[in-house]
Amino acid sequence: MLLDEAPRRPRRISLTPMIDVVFLLLVFFMLAARFGVEGVLPVSPAGGGGSWSGPPRLVDVRPEGVTLNGTPIAPEALAGALDRLSASPSDPVVLRGRDGATLQRLADVARAASGGGLRPVILAE
Repeated sequence: MLLDEAPRRPRRISLTPMIDVVFLLLVFFMLAARFGVEGVLPVSPAGGGGSWSGPPRLVDVRPEGVTLNGTPIAPEALAGALDRLSASPSDPVVLRGRDGATLQRLADVARAASGGGLRPVILAE
């Protein structure tokens, strides 16, 4: 006795898992991507040439605060104090990291020292 089976319909491939993977990859690359403009900080190495003119402009950056020529100063007031010590906006400022100051702290102080302009900053040890 031969049983006659009805022919099976071919199963369709489910696209749901593939769509899930595509969306997971999309979310991953959106989170891993770097959005925004890179901040550029113009910095010269110590001893980068050029001649020094005017009074000293030495900024020491420590984790607990900032000093200008050995005098403690608030980072917000740094740009104004440097303007009073400089003959022109192109006069350089020496920036030194002390006692384990982080690179982010140095960048923040250098940005505050520029006061929105492009004051040359020289990094020294």
